[in-house]
Amino acid sequence: MNRRGFLTMSKTKNLADPTKLKVVRRTNTGLDKYTGTWSKSEVSHLLRRTIYGPKLSEINDFSKLSLSEAISALLDTSSYTFLPPVNNYHNTTPDTNVPYGKTWVNAPVDIYLEESRKISVKSWFWSLPVRQKPTIMEKMIVFWHNHFAIQMLNTPIAAMCYTYVKVLNDYALGNFKTLTQQVTVDPAMLFFLNGRLNTKRAPDENYARELQELFTLGKGPGSKYTEDDVKAAARILTGFSVNPTTTPYSTYFVSANHDTTDKTFSSFYGNKVIKGKSGLSAGTDELKELLDMIFSVDEVSKNICRRLYRYFVYYDIDENAESNVIEPLAKIFRDNNFEMKPVLKALLESEHFYDSWNRSCIIKDPLMHIAGYIRQWEMDFPDEKDYQKMYKLYAFGSYYNAVTQMNLGDPPSVSGWEAYYQVPLFQRSWITSDSLPKRNEFQDYLLWSAYKVEGFSFGVDPWKITKQFANPSDAIKLIEDAISFLLPLNLETNQLESLKEILLPGGIPSYNWTDEYNAATTPSYPNHATALASATVKLKSLYKSIMNLSEYQLA
Repeated sequence: MNRRGFLTMSKTKNLADPTKLKVVRRTNTGLDKYTGTWSKSEVSHLLRRTIYGPKLSEINDFSKLSLSEAISALLDTSSYTFLPPVNNYHNTTPDTNVPYGKTWVNAPVDIYLEESRKISVKSWFWSLPVRQKPTIMEKMIVFWHNHFAIQMLNTPIAAMCYTYVKVLNDYALGNFKTLTQQVTVDPAMLFFLNGRLNTKRAPDENYARELQELFTLGKGPGSKYTEDDVKAAARILTGFSVNPTTTPYSTYFVSANHDTTDKTFSSFYGNKVIKGKSGLSAGTDELKELLDMIFSVDEVSKNICRRLYRYFVYYDIDENAESNVIEPLAKIFRDNNFEMKPVLKALLESEHFYDSWNRSCIIKDPLMHIAGYIRQWEMDFPDEKDYQKMYKLYAFGSYYNAVTQMNLGDPPSVSGWEAYYQVPLFQRSWITSDSLPKRNEFQDYLLWSAYKVEGFSFGVDPWKITKQFANPSDAIKLIEDAISFLLPLNLETNQLESLKEILLPGGIPSYNWTDEYNAATTPSYPNHATALASATVKLKSLYKSIMNLSEYQLA
């Protein structure tokens, strides 16, 4: 990938098998533990890939850790809190069952409130990455949301959207096989892929097909299930339905709707026969056997490891990456009974992850760009109990996420977002003639103005970060630190000279910025107000110029 020319790449579509792409060999590195230099550069690379917009303080804190300690910290979610969405809509739509600021997820269904609650849950979902602690949890929740995609706007009850996200949260770093079982019977998924309509009288093959084609085996070279396998799996999944009498809606099993006959699978599955069962546990028992059978095929582990690779490392998987990374990583996955943490640990500690070929080569998805921007600049939010303002800000961020091609909560299809699977474009599809100006618009709006919500200004204070740099009164050092913080790679000489011109116009001596900075940060100076206004404009101009570079779109 030409990192400086990625914006001009063509957008040809091709639905070919991504595992058969012929690409130039990039690197021979594999899963051996990385033993090279461990500096802020490597720490920044790790955090840019695993959290949304690492703060300067987080980079500094992780720089004090060893590689193993840093990975352990990212995978440690013991202090993670998962608070549900609340009633923030009281001023426009009264909710007699839920007080303002209290959660509505267990409240009775109200057809007049469901749209307000759905906006609430989508705004809340978007806020999770913005308010995150420095762990990999939020990146994994979005990874699974793209993998087990549903569409919230087409889910009739808002509480079902919440319980779906909670399932992803509960198992994000847990057991993939267990997660697959939980998603299979999740009420939102039963609605989205018609599982609730799947009965012995009219088997619906929708979920049975996606379970194999997308969720487990994938479309790789080792995925050779048949149409008859889809039909047999559909019969196993008959009888699950959604109970509208509970709050929130729950899953229940209607034994009278379950196909109790034996289900025979193809030679791909060793001609496995899953005996038909009856009774209230029949559905769960047969589902477990179905997953045992599917997960016995090595292609399941390879498929998930390929998807993790594209999400955290690089979009193209060449022959070397397949043999040196994917296959051994898949074996770790199988040997650990499909637990996620050992796989993530091996990948993030590997020499392959820190290989120069795999740095600065991922185009930020809209959430990495927007949530990351807000986190990096440490933008202030209103008081956490001012739910109306808070959720309006969440809705603002969610809106920009959607108009830049990633409507969180509503992927375009069951396959998720095209950027994660569409050959040969992959992640380059995030950048278009429409989305790039909107990304810049979002940046400039919060940098130069602010989003006003009932008297609260949501915007960037450039001094908050500037004062955290090692020596911000030194123009050259300030530029170097800003580039290191905001960009994943170094700039060329002509780019550096252009940035220098912002702080030192006309080639004036560097002490001019030192004097101006000291006056701007010292209220007792006679020219403090003038220096503060001038220096603030220069800082915003500097940061805007850096963020307008194509390199800023990379991670």
